[in-house]
Amino acid sequence: MVNDIKKTALAVVTALITAVSAQLSFKIGPVPYTMQNFGVMLSGFLLGPYYGLLSMAIYLALIAFSLPIAAGGGGLGVLIGPTAGFLYGFLISSFLAGVFRRAIWREGSRREVLMLWLSTLVASMPIYLLGFFVFYNFAMIDEKLLIRSESAVRAFNLSFSSPTMVIFAATVLIFLPQDFFVDHLLAVLVFRYVHRMLNERGVEVD
Repeated sequence: MVNDIKKTALAVVTALITAVSAQLSFKIGPVPYTMQNFGVMLSGFLLGPYYGLLSMAIYLALIAFSLPIAAGGGGLGVLIGPTAGFLYGFLISSFLAGVFRRAIWREGSRREVLMLWLSTLVASMPIYLLGFFVFYNFAMIDEKLLIRSESAVRAFNLSFSSPTMVIFAATVLIFLPQDFFVDHLLAVLVFRYVHRMLNERGVEVD
C-alpha cells in the first residue's frame, strides 16, 4: 500500500516533468519541437509499464482541466486537435518504455544502457504513428496545415511530391534525430543516475 502511494506520487512528479519539458519548445511547422519524449521515456523507465502509463494519463487529465501544460496550451481542444495523436501516443509509449526497461535493465552496465537507448526507437513508435495518423486526417481537410507542413519540410531541405510523405516528414522524420539523440538518450542517462542513487540507499526500482 505504501509502495503504491509512493509510485502514484512519483507518477505525478513525472507527469509534471513532462509538462515542464513541453514548454521547452520551438516551432518550425504545425507540430512544435519539444522535450516531451524525455518525460515519456523517463516515466516508463522509473515507474514500470503500468505506473508509467498512469503518469501520462495524469498529464492528459491535467491538460483536459485546461492547465496550459501542453505545447499547444491546455483544454479539451488540445486533446481533439491536429496534434492530439502525439499526446495519446504518450500513454502507450510510456507503457512500452517500462516493459523494455524491466526486460533489459539489471545492473546498469554499458551494454544495458545501449540496449535501453535502442529500445526507445520501438517504444516511441506509438507517438509517431498516432501523431501522424491524426494529423494526416486533419491536414487532408485543412489546406493551411498542409502548407505549413510543406514549409517545415523545406526548412530541412527535403522535398516530396506526395502529400502523404510531406505530412509524414513534417510529423515524424524531422523529429526522429532530436528525439533519439537528445530526449531518449537523456532519459536513459537520468534513469541510470537515479537508479544508482536509489540502489545506494537500498531502494529497488520495480
